[in-house]
Amino acid sequence: MKLLIVIPAYNERENIERVVDNLKANCPQCDYIVVNDGSKDKTRSVCREKGYNLIDLPVNLGLAGAFQTGLRYAKIKDYDAVLQFDADGQHLPQYIQAMVECMETYNSDIVIGSRFVNVKKPKSLRMVGSYLISRAMKLTTGKKISDPTSGMRLFNRKMINEFATDANFAPEPDTISFLLKNGATVREVQVEMRERIAGQSYLNLINAAKYMIKMGLSIVFIQWFRKRKEF
Repeated sequence: MKLLIVIPAYNERENIERVVDNLKANCPQCDYIVVNDGSKDKTRSVCREKGYNLIDLPVNLGLAGAFQTGLRYAKIKDYDAVLQFDADGQHLPQYIQAMVECMETYNSDIVIGSRFVNVKKPKSLRMVGSYLISRAMKLTTGKKISDPTSGMRLFNRKMINEFATDANFAPEPDTISFLLKNGATVREVQVEMRERIAGQSYLNLINAAKYMIKMGLSIVFIQWFRKRKEF
């Protein structure tokens, strides 16, 4: 499988070197591309100095735009699969092979690196959004996704084409739900994730609540009005 790892990065100067060097050391056979999403810090400078594979966006497009840029690159370069990989250090490269093997074994469209396949999801305030989004997806698709907010996702060639050409396809739970509803096959592989070591996530308490509400409404209501596709 010809695999590309897409790493969207916004203001990740403190993390990007650790993430890419760890990836190169533990998955040297994998191609990767950092998509610098108009960072205001020195993310671009670090990538240039280290000689990393880089797409440098002049303005901030957000996660959806940065990831779609990576998918368009993958489509042009004729990759078989793309792995969405966070630049904050939470995702670990030692699980990539298991995700690839799962996709090849089951001919899956999407494989999610999940924290909760074999591990019980903690009942904490932090997990409220994950619980609610999982329930919404189960209600509307009949399918259980145990870790819908995981950003470690592997997409096959068919999904690369969809994400690269459809501006409405964002790497978010509501899009995964829409794809499930339209026949895409999604599987999960147990992984571990680290806590962010440096930098600051945009998902503070207020933003996390807004995100949960947005995803919930999109999955339960808005998805019914999107143009249907068959996969």
